[in-house]
Amino acid sequence: MGRTLAAAAALAAALPLISAQQIGTPESRPPLDTWKCTHAKGCVKQNTSIVIDAGTHWIHEIDGETSCTTSDGQLDPDLCPDKETCAANCVIDGITDYASHGVETDGGRLTLTQYVEEDGTLTSVSPRVYLVAENEDYEALQLLNQELTFDVDVSNLPCGMNGALYLSEMLADGGRSDLNPAGSAYGTGYCDAQCYVSAWVNGEANVDSNGLCCNEMDIWEANSRAAGFTPHPCTYEGGGLYECTSDEECDPSGENTGVCDKWGCGFNPYALGAHDYYGLDLVVDTTKPFTVVTQFLTTDNTTTGALREIRRLYVQDGQVIQNAVVQGGANSITDELCATTSNWFDGFGGLEGMGTAVGNGMVLAMSIWNDAAGNMQWLDGGDAGPCNATEGAPSYIEEHTPDTAVTFSNIRWGDIGATFKSL
Repeated sequence: MGRTLAAAAALAAALPLISAQQIGTPESRPPLDTWKCTHAKGCVKQNTSIVIDAGTHWIHEIDGETSCTTSDGQLDPDLCPDKETCAANCVIDGITDYASHGVETDGGRLTLTQYVEEDGTLTSVSPRVYLVAENEDYEALQLLNQELTFDVDVSNLPCGMNGALYLSEMLADGGRSDLNPAGSAYGTGYCDAQCYVSAWVNGEANVDSNGLCCNEMDIWEANSRAAGFTPHPCTYEGGGLYECTSDEECDPSGENTGVCDKWGCGFNPYALGAHDYYGLDLVVDTTKPFTVVTQFLTTDNTTTGALREIRRLYVQDGQVIQNAVVQGGANSITDELCATTSNWFDGFGGLEGMGTAVGNGMVLAMSIWNDAAGNMQWLDGGDAGPCNATEGAPSYIEEHTPDTAVTFSNIRWGDIGATFKSL
């Protein structure tokens, strides 16, 4: 999600990213009110819920207590020598107590907490959840010539934290199949532009250790000190998850030469020179909640046109705040801006390539995490923000802000101009 490769590795370590085999105990997904908006009908509430990533679930031997993965996240070679045997041997259990995993909902509010305390001991849970439609598939948002809006409270996200809301071109059914009957209802099928390697791919045993790639649109990666939004297009044909099978495709070296743009073209106001725009008591004042609007404008202003611009607005205290104006007068993501800020974006298809995925439909993911490898300096330190590495260290956060959390609420999507109001 717009992170350095070291940060991506840190997140992969924090989230085992396990998918599933046979269905065990039932899942109890928390409801989350969301709204689809049009100029003709206004905003209509959707019967949506959230599911936590399958990696948080217990996947174990049927009628036994043995995990189907080892302590280092690899497949158990006895239970999972191949996909078919693994599916026959293993079962995924549902989660009924989401609060114990740092996830709570109330109407249209979702709060994600980094640390959970039990018997006086803090545990880093770092939850990631996905939006699920009424039919138990993921809600696949098609956002060309549309906008996505949400309210957010980052006041309790210090330096080093990342409360993220983003889009992944994972399969709407989570890769549901004969070998993975659980699918999206249990949080399977995750992928992103980092092409990480997991023990599971679309809920089936990843016996070949392939990388899991797909288009990724980072709508929001932020804490109270810095924020950014970043498209990460991929060059493979077709939608959904792509399994990279070689170093050339997966790019473990960090040269950004694989099938996906791991670095992306980001718009972080501080990194682009606007140091007094976003933060504590600044233009966008992060000491209190605000609304984030992201618009996907096309060349012909239709839902089938080519993506030409990703525009950002904020609303706070009833007032619309235009995005920061940065180098060259830019205040949005365009191919022209990316040509001056990214060395690779155009080679991965640029905005038009990202727009293909946005038009196909992408799954909404939300997460909270911190970064043991790089202390989130790529987001909020050095040229990217005002934070130093010491205060961004997970150990420092745990000691000084153990209740760190992010709240997303009032998620709406639909016609441009239909999802937000101003005074």
